[in-house]
Order: sequence, then C-alpha cells, then structure tokens
Amino acid sequence: MRNNYYYVDDMPRRAFLKMGLTGGVALAITPSLLNQVFAESSAGNQTAAFTADSQMLNRVIRLALKKGGEFAEVYLENRVSRDILMEESKMKNAVFSISRGAGVRVIAGDKTGYAYTDDISEAALMKAAATASFIALGSAITKPVNVQPKKRKSFVTVKLPLENVADPKRLDIIQRAHQAALDYDPKIKMASVSYYDETRKRIIANSEGILLSSELPLLWFIVQALAVGNNTQHMGRERLSQHAGFEMFDEVKPETIARNSAREAVIMLEAKDAPAGEMDVVLQNGWGGVLVHEAVGHPLEADNIAKKIGAFTGKLDKKVASELFTMVDDGTLPNYRGTTNFDDEGTQMKRNVLIKNGVLVKFMSDILSAKQLKMERTGNGRRESYQYIPIPRMTNTFIEPGKDKPEDILSSTKKGIYVGSLSGGSVNPINGTFNFTCREAYLIEDGKKTTPVKGATLIGSCMEIISNVDAVGNDLTFGPGTCGKGQSAEVTAGEPTIRIRGINVGGSKS
Repeated sequence: MRNNYYYVDDMPRRAFLKMGLTGGVALAITPSLLNQVFAESSAGNQTAAFTADSQMLNRVIRLALKKGGEFAEVYLENRVSRDILMEESKMKNAVFSISRGAGVRVIAGDKTGYAYTDDISEAALMKAAATASFIALGSAITKPVNVQPKKRKSFVTVKLPLENVADPKRLDIIQRAHQAALDYDPKIKMASVSYYDETRKRIIANSEGILLSSELPLLWFIVQALAVGNNTQHMGRERLSQHAGFEMFDEVKPETIARNSAREAVIMLEAKDAPAGEMDVVLQNGWGGVLVHEAVGHPLEADNIAKKIGAFTGKLDKKVASELFTMVDDGTLPNYRGTTNFDDEGTQMKRNVLIKNGVLVKFMSDILSAKQLKMERTGNGRRESYQYIPIPRMTNTFIEPGKDKPEDILSSTKKGIYVGSLSGGSVNPINGTFNFTCREAYLIEDGKKTTPVKGATLIGSCMEIISNVDAVGNDLTFGPGTCGKGQSAEVTAGEPTIRIRGINVGGSKS
C-alpha cells in the first residue's frame, strides 16, 4: 500500500517518530504549523481525479475470467486521512496520509484468487487480473456482463464536508475536549485526545455488470482521562464516531465526550476488588452490546458456517435463545459508524434480523458464503482496504429493545454485578466461548447499584448467555468500535439494558 505521510515539524522523519514514541517531543504543534503541514500536503497528488473507465474495467474483468471462474471483480480505493493527537496539554503529533490502490478477485467454486496493486493504471490492473486468474485454471469459463453504472440508496448524509473544514476548527475541538476533561475534577491528572478523519472513495465493478462508486467520510474521536487517588489510578475512555461530516460535533459536543471519560476515571478510583463466581449480570445500555457482538455476532458470520465449524452450524430455524432475545445487524442506520451505502462488494446495505424471538433466522453473508450456503447476500461483505479480500463482517449489530423499564430490571435483581462498560474481550467463533474485561462495573445489592468494583471478567458461551436473558429494557443506545477479524472494520454495537441470569464472573477478590 502506498502511503504518503506528512509530519509536523521539520525534523527528519525517523527522529520525529523516535522522539514521539518515547514522549520526547518538547515542541507543541501550533495551529499555524499544523496548517502549514496540511496545506502543503493537500497540494499534492491526493487531489488527482479518482476515476476508472468502464471499457478498461471490462477488459480487466474479461482477462480475470479468461482461464475460468464464475465471478470476477475489480475494487479501487482512494483514502485521504488526518490523524492528530493531543496529550499532556500539547499537540504531540499529526499525520496526513494518502492511500490509493486496487484489487482484482476471481472466484472459482470455493476457491478465491486475489491480487492487489498500488498502481491503478490499466497495465497494473491487467497484471493483477492475470495473477488472480490462476486460481480458476481448468474450471468452466463464465462470460462476464459488461459493466453499467448502478445506483444504491444512500444512508450517509453530509452537511459540513471534511475537506471544507479549516484545520483550526479541528484543533479547537481537540483543545475543548482536552480542557473539559482536566476541568472535571482535580483528580484528573492527564488527558489524551485522539482525532481522526478520512474520506474514502470506492469504485466497484464486477462480472455481473455492476459499476458503483461512492465517497464515504468518517470521523473517529477518542478522549481518555487519567484519574489518580486512593493509592490507585484509572484511565476512563469515551468514543464518538460517525460516517458524517463535521456537523457530528454540533450534535454531540466534544465536552460531553470528555466529561463522560473523566466521570468514569474518577468513580473507579473508589473501586474494590470484584468477587468471583456465578452471578446475575445487568448490562447497561449502549456499548455493552459489544458482548453480544463478539459472543453471538461472530459465530453468525457465514464464512465459518459454510465450513461447518461455527457454533450455530445446523441451527437455522431452531430456537437458540430466550424468547425475549431478538438480534439485528443493520447497515442502514443513518450515519452510524458501521453504515455504508453498499458493502465492499457492491451489495445494498440492509436490515438483517438474525435471531428473532429466540429463533435463528439468518446468517450474515458475503458473495462467496452466500453462494456456498445458497442464501441471500446480506450486504456484509467488507474489507479493511484494497489489500484485503472481502469477508462476512458485522455493521451495526444490536439487541432489539424490549418492554422492561431499566430501573425495574435493576430493582428486581437482588444480588449481582452491574456492568457499565466493557473493555477488551475475545470469542472463539467455533464453539462460542468468550471472556470480557469490565472497565466499569458495580455490585448490585438488594436491587441497587452500590460499590464500584475492579478486575471483573465475564466468562461463558454464546448459547449460555442468550438463553439466560430474562429481562430486556426499552432504552436501546449504541457505541462505536473497531472490530478485528484478521482485518479491521468500523462497527457499532448496541443494546438496551438487559439482565443475564447466572454468568461466570472472574474477580480479583481473593
């Protein structure tokens, strides 16, 4: 992948990186210096037109299928991004990045051939097509359909395009969040603000005759606040992300993100060691949905199901969860982090009900797994960049709201753990076992949220937790994140307040 980086300051790149990594950069990045760097970088080749001639794409696709195969695709991508970090009251670094390239894919039966290049000339694409085509050698030849421009419904709206935003406005947002975190409480000793935005342009053409193009903006804003006291410390974190323009910060103020981060940091200074054992768990609405994203969502991605190794293999149309449990993956939620107008194969994004009232009704598929399972394409074929083949991935995944009031769920829980937010976790998609670390959690005693606790982990299996859901709130909210599965993808996870009876909790209390 070709990346052109532009760093603030005029020191050599290696020296800047070395000092930045060790915290030795003493010079704060000023707005004028940042403007100079970004202005100079913006004058480069990132403004060059990003287009592809349809006849050229037809020639590439025909060559890709010349040796055989049933499907061929050309994927072109141009990505322009800014990444700014403020830490310890200084702008520590800023990076302007440009990435451009293309990939050619051929599918023959269950086999996939893929080749990519950072050169989008016809000669380079033809070479990639010839390389990818070897996978199909000896298979039946499919005649491609000439590509024609297609339209897809849009779910992303932009009021203030990122390219029209002056860099002092970006710095102002960062500085406001940083100061709000420090001002929250004297116990906050340090704040870190990470700002990232990008504009990604895609062109997709395939042997079924599809030719699509789009331009997708993305904002990713993270505030971390470190609180110190009671002979301990805690780093709070809050995130905001949308596929949207700069108007995102009009809808959610940077100060709100900062205060939420600082609030968690200060509260958790009072945390006691978490108990261990089997107990009832109440998950707060919002990012707690990442538990279901990992424990249930990944096993519902169709690539493992097609290999007959997923936890839900053979369970389609069967009861797998509590009747209160309905799970949805919806790539059409306006401007959400997991939303695009179409996936990275050109399939229209859509709302997919995966488990309905406890019954498994659908898997999430890409083109290959849909063919293997003889099911519909669900719009879940996603890739990190042009360097990767698309695979089934979640978009915006959540538990549908129920009828219970959140306060009633808590008050009817005599004893257990209340989880405000989760941190890292992992799942085995084959058997559905998982473990998650609780970043913010509390004891539940006599129906009330009481002492904050630290060191709690949730351990179990996907079938276990969704079968033991016995209360679902009416307060669905969402949180943004990045999902890893060999390659990263922007996602959103959501849930209402829910209660799960009898989860194994690993604690730090001896």
